[in-house]
Amino acid sequence: MLMTTGRESSTTYEAADGSELPMLLFEPAEGARPKAGIVMFHGGALRKGSADGLAPHCRQLAARGIFAASAGYRLIGQAAVNIDDCIADARRAVEHFVGSAVLRGLDSSHLASGGSSAGGHLALVAAMITPDPPLPVSRPGVAAVVALNPVVDLLAYPSERLRILERDAGIAAGRAVEYSPIEFVRPGNPPVLIQHGTHDEVAPVGQVRRFRDVMVQAGNDCVLLEYERAEHAFHYPGPAGHFDDVIDATAEFLLDRLAADRASAPPGAGTGSGAAVP
Repeated sequence: MLMTTGRESSTTYEAADGSELPMLLFEPAEGARPKAGIVMFHGGALRKGSADGLAPHCRQLAARGIFAASAGYRLIGQAAVNIDDCIADARRAVEHFVGSAVLRGLDSSHLASGGSSAGGHLALVAAMITPDPPLPVSRPGVAAVVALNPVVDLLAYPSERLRILERDAGIAAGRAVEYSPIEFVRPGNPPVLIQHGTHDEVAPVGQVRRFRDVMVQAGNDCVLLEYERAEHAFHYPGPAGHFDDVIDATAEFLLDRLAADRASAPPGAGTGSGAAVP
């Protein structure tokens, strides 16, 4: 059941090149203290899209007591040269969001990052991999990640498709491994929720199943919710009919792992796939 309509505002944060980028903020209703927070990054293959894309998701998460933000980032072919610029902006956005959340009574232990497709990949990379040289992150800045239909294993693609991905993302030939989240799974990675369609033609569900398995084998908390017959970008409002289920699952995950009033629980082994959502 939804809470009273919350507050919405917009701000900017400083990109890695010094330019200003948009961040849309969605808060619980006046007087309601947020229980957790998440900053999300839109999809669009790093070349299109805007912060408005995930505004519906953030609005509904705010109605469930979560401080939510949708952040833009420089796009390749416009202000960004390559994927490194996008990742740098995602890290800056997380830093800015953490500062905003602190003002609302939430510290990093109550915060997550996430996104759709390329944005989900950015969130995972920023949380799991340090910049140059790429190494596992010891302090990711957020306590969990929620990824909607992300790419998690770049090396799973056939060589010709991989070359196209490298070219489009501005990744030097042969260096895709440095941007592939599955290669950076280590004990102590933040909890991850992935929601994915079984008929995803962009990021086949097999790669996220492998990522889930590797995370769990490393002792991490990783939940994969599969939506039967759903295709890529299944989670938006509209005829696909999965939007409400995605929001419910996201809110439940965040409030269970990160809620400010939740008693600390001892660390445990990673979870399995979870029940598929119809």
